Amino acid sequence: MAVIVLVAGLSYYFNKSYASSGNDNAKTDQAIKKKQKIIKHNLTSYLNSVTKDGTTSVSFYNLGATDGSDAADGKYAKVYQKGSLEVESNAHAVKTAASTYKLYLAAYLMQQKLNGNFSWTTDNEEGFEKMIVNSENDFAEEQINNYGTEALNTFGANQGWYSAVFQAGEGTQTTSYSLQLLLESLENGTGAFQNKSDRTKILNLMGKQIYRTGIPAGATASDAGTTVQDKVGFLDDVNNDAGIVTLPNGEKYILVVLTNGHNQSGFSGFKKIAEITQNVQKIVYGSDAGTKVVNY
Repeated sequence: MAVIVLVAGLSYYFNKSYASSGNDNAKTDQAIKKKQKIIKHNLTSYLNSVTKDGTTSVSFYNLGATDGSDAADGKYAKVYQKGSLEVESNAHAVKTAASTYKLYLAAYLMQQKLNGNFSWTTDNEEGFEKMIVNSENDFAEEQINNYGTEALNTFGANQGWYSAVFQAGEGTQTTSYSLQLLLESLENGTGAFQNKSDRTKILNLMGKQIYRTGIPAGATASDAGTTVQDKVGFLDDVNNDAGIVTLPNGEKYILVVLTNGHNQSGFSGFKKIAEITQNVQKIVYGSDAGTKVVNY
């Protein structure tokens, strides 16, 4: 009889333990979904407010946490699982690409390298680095003339990107969403970026590019120690920035901000890009992210 009572007691204990664990998991899942919903609402509201006049386009895509990072081991890591907080605003509007087009050219050249039609000669190494780090045009224009705008646009269309980036005799075009997709491919090592060494080379060059007053300035103002690998574009009243951002805790995200108008000239629009970046990072990753609904 004592044995039966003991077994029954243990059965009750374990069943209650499992039920408690299940309830805890359910509560955590609910908390995660609530945080995600609030973050997406707040980010959508904010981005709509900064793009409402049509002169700005923004695309945000969260990449999740780096494996083994503090963020990856956190209780609410699932809040930031890849793509769960993606938000765009005016992201399919066609805008002047300025030098962000060099990301498309870089992708095309990497595809040519995979096909055996491009190699890292001394001249190519030097030209490619100047194109990304200093945003110089000579190497880029030489490659466009070599391969032709039609081949470049066909390649882009086959990747699912904006299909008319390169215009013969005219300025280049893009959408923020298309640049986001390209950066996703670069981050994930897919498509033209399958070669790990080449992918690392491009990301390292983007991390060294010299124009840091846009996304890099805003990201580090939000969280000291944040690193950014990006490519800028500037032409007349156009200031653009597209980058991959890594927070000190290991969270990563893609942000693309395209701006024009408002009497911008030179680099004056990058201050706006920095402000948008800082606010985006605070809304999504700040200490009170997902705790209350805010309408901007």
